[in-house]
Order: sequence, then C-alpha cells, then structure tokens
Amino acid sequence: MSQNFSFSLNATDGKARTGVIHTPRGDIRTPAFMPVGTAATVKAMMPESVAATGADILLGNTYHLMLRPTAERIARLGGLHKFMNWSKPILTDSGGFQVMSLAELRQLTEKGVTFKSHIDGSKHELTPERSMEIQRLLGSDIVMCFDECPALPATDMAVAESMRMSMRWAARSKDAFGDRPGHALFGIQQGGVTQDLREESAKALREIDFDGYAVGGLAVGEGQEAMFGVLEYAPDMLPKDKPRYLMGVGKPDDIVGAVKRGIDMMDCVLPSRSGRTGQVFTRRGVINIKNARHADDPRPLDEHCTCPACSHYSRAYLHHVFRAHEMISGMLLTWHNLHYFQEIMQGMRDAIAVGQFADWEAGFHAGRTQGDIEPV
Repeated sequence: MSQNFSFSLNATDGKARTGVIHTPRGDIRTPAFMPVGTAATVKAMMPESVAATGADILLGNTYHLMLRPTAERIARLGGLHKFMNWSKPILTDSGGFQVMSLAELRQLTEKGVTFKSHIDGSKHELTPERSMEIQRLLGSDIVMCFDECPALPATDMAVAESMRMSMRWAARSKDAFGDRPGHALFGIQQGGVTQDLREESAKALREIDFDGYAVGGLAVGEGQEAMFGVLEYAPDMLPKDKPRYLMGVGKPDDIVGAVKRGIDMMDCVLPSRSGRTGQVFTRRGVINIKNARHADDPRPLDEHCTCPACSHYSRAYLHHVFRAHEMISGMLLTWHNLHYFQEIMQGMRDAIAVGQFADWEAGFHAGRTQGDIEPV
C-alpha cells in the first residue's frame, strides 16, 4: 500500500458516506466531484478559478496526453502539476475508455491495444505496463489500472471475457506500478450489468489489493435505471475502508443517486461541455441560455448562487454573449456549472455528517420541479 495516502471514513447515513482522502498534495473531501482536465486544462477555466469553485482534485487523461504533447515532454517540463499550474491532487484515467471510444483501427490482444490516433493517424500501443509508465511520467497522485471497457449493450459472454482480461491487466498494472510512496493505484471493477460478473471482478480486485476501487463500465449506454440497479450492489462488493469511484458520471441526478448508493468520487465532462454549449445547471433545473426567453431577462441564472456569472451578470447578458459567440460565454457558464456541482457535493457532505441525507435529497429533487426546466 502507498505511504502518505489514506482514507478516513467520517460518517455514514444509509449507504451514503462522507470522509477525507489524504494525499501528500492535499486532502480530498468526499463525496468528491472531479472536474475533467482532458488535455491538461479544464476548458474555459483558469486553474485558480477551478479551485475557487471548491474542487479538491482534477482528472487528467492518459490517452489524450500521451498523444499530445506526450507524457515524456510533460515529464521533462516538470510533470503535469507544474505543466498545468495545479498544485492539488490529480487523478489520471488509464486510457482504456478513450481507446474504446475515440481511437481508430483498434486491435485488442492479451498484451494490450494497438490503435491509430484520432488526431493524426499515428500508430500507438497501450498496455498495462505502458499505461503505468505514462501515468508515472505525468506524476499522477491517483493512477488507474489499465482496463478494457466494452460498450453496452453487449452479450454476457463478451462482457465476461472483457472483464476477465481486465482483471489480468489489473494484476499486471499492480506489478508495473511498483512501490511509489505518496501515489495511489485504483483497481477498476467491470462486469457490465450482471451481478455475478461484478462479484467475480470485485473478488479478483480485492485479492490483488488496491488503494482504492472504481466502478467502471457504466455510463456507457445502459441508461440511468440500469446504472442505479448495478449501484444497488456493486459498491457493497468493494472494501468499505477504501475510496469508491464511479467513472464518467454524470448529471446532478446521477451524482446524487450514486452517493446515495455508496459512491465517494465521480468525474464528468458535462459541467464544462454544457457550459460551452449554453446548457446551465441550477437548483431549479436546466436552463438553455440560447433560448429567446432570456433575451430581456434581468435576473441572474440563480438568485442564490454566488458564482461570478450569477453575482455580476444577467440572463440577458449571458444570452447575448452566447449568441454572439463571445469567449466569455463559455467561461462564465462553465464557472457556474462547476460551482453548482461543487455546491451539490458540499451539501451532501454536510447532510451525511449530521444524518440528514434523506431530507437533503428530498429538497434537492423538490427544487428541480419548480420551474426553469427547459427543452435541451
């Protein structure tokens, strides 16, 4: 196990948990939402602005960074933290999901995956060992083991074969990760939406022994109902004294539902991607700032929000700069979305700590039925 990396579970309320992940670069309060800095930046945001929203940790992407500017170049320039001017913890994914979703001419073998870059067509190979090397060069605080993530729907046989190969890759990732004090390695549970396969995967991961565990292979097309169905049992299969991370989730409803079922960490591109396309998340629902109804509206996006977009600008102004394709639109709307997501996390942490999560959740859902929900 990694020295100087630990998890303190401070309170539970039903299956919902709150605690702290301790790392040499700082503490991560859980449940935690990790903004996604795919290419060493959270799009439309300065690093200090991301920190101001309440984020304790960012996610970086192995696949994108290995292609451009390359992990070797980032290492020569002092590592990812220095490169992107972020002093807090960074988690990097293994690249497995992007190889599945973005790479061209993918060829999968027991050794790993060969593929062509979606950027320039150059050929690359990604294996458990190479993924660990890339994440070491980047200087990630939390490293994800290399896995294969099949898109759903898929047959039980295909999911089982993929999961078992991912478990063999998990063991190779652990061996390649080695002894790195202050850095953590997380295993990734697979198995689709089949409970027996999820249990088989969890058992294999527990035997290998990781610093934390992710529930992978969800939010890949199965829908919220099926995802929540898996989360009813999958987190319980993982050690209670280690962080549990649901990868690639999600919308506010998804996040609250995941925490309710025992998840500690999440990430998603949604707040920043939606901000750039004019979709705004608020406590009363979704606002599409491009809609004409906002053109003469002097109100803020959310009268209770303290982010810069709500504190200093009207819906009318935000509608105007979005329609005019001004850069400030993506900056302000992204800041608001990230601020709101972190407000959700703080609200859940506070509620769990005093045993009032059910009341908080009821208020969360009630507020979202009172207007401002617009067609996407």
